[in-house]
Amino acid sequence: MKALILVDIQNDFCPGGALAVPRGDEIIPLVNKLQECFESVIAVQDWHPPDHVSFASNHGKKAGEQVTSNGITQTLWPDHCVSGNYGAEFYKELKTDKIQKIIHKGTDKNIDSYSIFFDNARQKLTDLDNYLKEKNINEIFIAGLATDYCVKYSALDAIKLGYKVFVIEDACRGIDLRPGDIQKAIQEMKQAGAEIVQSSELLK
Repeated sequence: MKALILVDIQNDFCPGGALAVPRGDEIIPLVNKLQECFESVIAVQDWHPPDHVSFASNHGKKAGEQVTSNGITQTLWPDHCVSGNYGAEFYKELKTDKIQKIIHKGTDKNIDSYSIFFDNARQKLTDLDNYLKEKNINEIFIAGLATDYCVKYSALDAIKLGYKVFVIEDACRGIDLRPGDIQKAIQEMKQAGAEIVQSSELLK
């Protein structure tokens, strides 16, 4: 079985948000159409506590700086996607009526979670792997934000977990914190075994 997984399409990651992905809102019309092509649609949200380790404000530092936490290098970001706040809600133009399951990640204040499957230390799983197995889903199509962070790490983990992975390139947008990060992420996913596809291949 196949599923469409929507990654972090939230107010804080879209224009006007605390950690806006450039042109992140451009994927919304495509994502809304793509949902019609799948029986199973799953959405994942960043869902941080206010004292989350990734927030620069909690370290007295600036966004973009790095710290070491639990033996892991942590890039610091503006406060974003605080659970229950407006910034954590789905972007207003995203259709949600076909979403059957919502997964929250980054809920532990002490560890970040770019992947939709694991935290960054790979110590804890989200509910997603169990849910996919329960539904006999073995092919996943990923769309969302951001290509060079949560989309990339999610795709790489999905491959390691044995899923056939398709990344819908034009239904994703990246940050490109360092110029070239987006293309590097696409190549990493491709080399790991993900198929990079375009929405036009699915919207036939």
